[in-house]
Amino acid sequence: MTTKIRVLLVDDHNVVRSGLRRLLELGGDIEIVAEADSGEQACLIYNDFLADVLVMDLSMPGIGGFEALRRILAIAPNAKIVIFTMHENTTFATQALSAGARGYVAKSGLADDLLLAVREAAAGKTYISPNIAQKMVLQTISGEQDPIQKLSTREFEVFTLLAEGVSVEGIASTLNISQKTAANYQTILKQKLGISNAVELVRLAIQHGMIID
Repeated sequence: MTTKIRVLLVDDHNVVRSGLRRLLELGGDIEIVAEADSGEQACLIYNDFLADVLVMDLSMPGIGGFEALRRILAIAPNAKIVIFTMHENTTFATQALSAGARGYVAKSGLADDLLLAVREAAAGKTYISPNIAQKMVLQTISGEQDPIQKLSTREFEVFTLLAEGVSVEGIASTLNISQKTAANYQTILKQKLGISNAVELVRLAIQHGMIID
């Protein structure tokens, strides 16, 4: 009997997790061993289940997917994490893969995309949704420059939180860093992106499809 791929589902919406559970288990070679409704919970229970693959959203209350990705990989460098998200911006995909994700799948894509991503990740390979991979290739060919792609993973994380209206104090608490460090990141972002205030930062985020209504 073939051993099934053990999956941990991480999404803050119960309905989404329920749908994902049905979808993945219909594949026949996957079993859901646990679910988490936040990045914090995923970090807490990861070692209890040691799933073969984590399927995780990026936009969640609390620390969110990027910070959860960073923390889980810090304690388990070989963790195989597939991001399943509504964010189709290539910068999110690039940053997630740079941070160590093994897969990046758009929620708007085909159901088979996620099944493929989980199987590829379990096999130690990388999978990107075809529509996002195509955008990444076209962006490379066109030579189009997205200034946000110049940011490190941590800088990008701070950028997205600022764009969502989170204060420096809130960012420090969320990312478990000092307020001084959070403020320093804000200064670095202004310099790297050529912006001078919060309004310009949000405008840049909207311009590059970083903010989803």
